[in-house]
Amino acid sequence: MNQFLIADDHPLFRAALKGALQNQFDTLTVFEADTFDSTLTILSQQDELDLLLLDLHMPGSGDLYGLIRVREDYPSLPIVVVSGSEDLSVISKVMAYGAMGFIPKSSSPQEINQAIDTVLEGDNWLPENIKDKVANTAHEDKELAQQVASLTPQQFKVLQYLHEGLLNKQIAFELHISEATVKAHITAIFRKLGVYNRTQAVLIASKLQLEPIEPQI
Repeated sequence: MNQFLIADDHPLFRAALKGALQNQFDTLTVFEADTFDSTLTILSQQDELDLLLLDLHMPGSGDLYGLIRVREDYPSLPIVVVSGSEDLSVISKVMAYGAMGFIPKSSSPQEINQAIDTVLEGDNWLPENIKDKVANTAHEDKELAQQVASLTPQQFKVLQYLHEGLLNKQIAFELHISEATVKAHITAIFRKLGVYNRTQAVLIASKLQLEPIEPQI
């Protein structure tokens, strides 16, 4: 029996994808998650998953950070990114950061079936109209993924806020921690990313296609 996890915050898309998968596999268990935290919870509870279908833009995922985090924690789990974006630079990074496939949300059921069959057989998959356009993965992309994967979740939140231009005291307020703790996180971030100042850290954050995060209440 195959066991898949669909991680996407759009219930209608999850239902459509689940239906397509159930038509393809006779015996299939599908788990569903609508946030990055719930994705991590299911991953920690289900150790026999065969495939993760991951949306980059789920709440809490931090775009490409979510992919990097899961790949670091579950190195043997096949991951296919499912996204509404077909930006070639994003797709190149997705493959560099550890995904085995990329499925545009505009894909037909036949393409989805082909993609999943290919990945389950151990090969990478990209749509034919994209495959030849995606640039070869640069070494620096893989190195960046390794550096970002070394950040703790709290350190990554601090990095996101640095990217948004917040001051230390503002970051402390948003995360309900002291300024001294923020400074300690920033020092650790600089060390792990191999940078020496905020500007360099923000440049790295920009490469992850970060989006603003919601303040904690």
